[in-house]
Amino acid sequence: MISRPPLHCLRCARAAEGFAGCRTCAAEGIGVNTMPPLADLAGVDLAAYPGGPWGLPQALPVSGAPVTLGEGNTPCVRLRTDPDRAEDGRSDGRAQDGRPDGEVWLKYEGGNPTGSHKDRAMAVGVAAAVAAGADTVVAASSGNAGAAAAAYAARAGLRCVVFTNEKVPAGLRAQIDALGAERRVHPGSTADRNAAMARAVEEHRWYPLTSYSSPSPGGNPYANEGYKSVAYELARDFAGRRLDAVVVPTSRADLLAGIGRGFRELAAAGLIDREPRLVAAEPSAAAPFTAALRRTDRTDQERTRIAARPTVAFSLGEERPCWQGLDALWRSAGTAVALDDETITAETRRLAAEGLTLEPSSAVGSAVAREFARTPGTLVVAIGTATGLKGLAG
Repeated sequence: MISRPPLHCLRCARAAEGFAGCRTCAAEGIGVNTMPPLADLAGVDLAAYPGGPWGLPQALPVSGAPVTLGEGNTPCVRLRTDPDRAEDGRSDGRAQDGRPDGEVWLKYEGGNPTGSHKDRAMAVGVAAAVAAGADTVVAASSGNAGAAAAAYAARAGLRCVVFTNEKVPAGLRAQIDALGAERRVHPGSTADRNAAMARAVEEHRWYPLTSYSSPSPGGNPYANEGYKSVAYELARDFAGRRLDAVVVPTSRADLLAGIGRGFRELAAAGLIDREPRLVAAEPSAAAPFTAALRRTDRTDQERTRIAARPTVAFSLGEERPCWQGLDALWRSAGTAVALDDETITAETRRLAAEGLTLEPSSAVGSAVAREFARTPGTLVVAIGTATGLKGLAG
């Protein structure tokens, strides 16, 4: 077994062990992830960075052999300027003063091996499980995380168990099954499913790759470090340009927080001049970050709770804002934006008209990014978290 870097609470800075988040903060009703120290990127040549989590192994809290399927280095695709400006009578993609709108780019994480951004985390998380001597990994998932966990567990020769529910699309179910995971369908709410996983972790000592405690702090802190590579790739690919905002579809904010940590490391090492503003994109039916940031006091923000409803963006939706996401937004002077299902569905069709098949949860991000890019001269990147091809099956 290989020793792991120590974890500490992001909120109260207490040392911690395990993957259930900070117990002290949980006792206050606030789910806070515990994370390893930030990496020191001093001396890194960003232009030579090959991409992916393992492109900068010194930035990861994992020793030993990488577990990889070639994840990372996903493409950035420039989206067309919105041709339909019915609200102001314009159809030329220009602002009211005649200047062109800003640029909107989509970082297409559907280009990862299993078709989603989850591959970045699961590559690192499974490697951490191997280093810890685990023989079984477990995830609770609405689809993409389960598929990624199954793939990387298979790559490493580990057993994988996925707790899920009956609402998972047929294509995702088939993918998880084909990759050899044991899929345990748990009826009831997400909380019930996660409670079943928590019992399995406690009773069988399986290695957890995703969040399972309540209130949710977020996913496995070692795995989440894989998401920093999104920031590294963006900094490399947009070198010399001012990246104003990065829009991230957000649920428990693992991806949002990981990207934020990556930009913080880059800025601390002098590899970027400034950190871009982070924007959490949510469906309005389940938008705790948007609700939280309407409040002026941070103490009130971190204790926000909403009644989440079903949404077409089925992989998004929480009742509380995970503290790691609020922290990333606060640090970057960021914000959160919620969109209704009609707007999300329209954006999914608009992306398809540009040759991009993304799941609705991804379309939330690009729709929000288009709004931010209406400011002339703005450069905005939306994270397209997953392919929509899995939802077409069955």
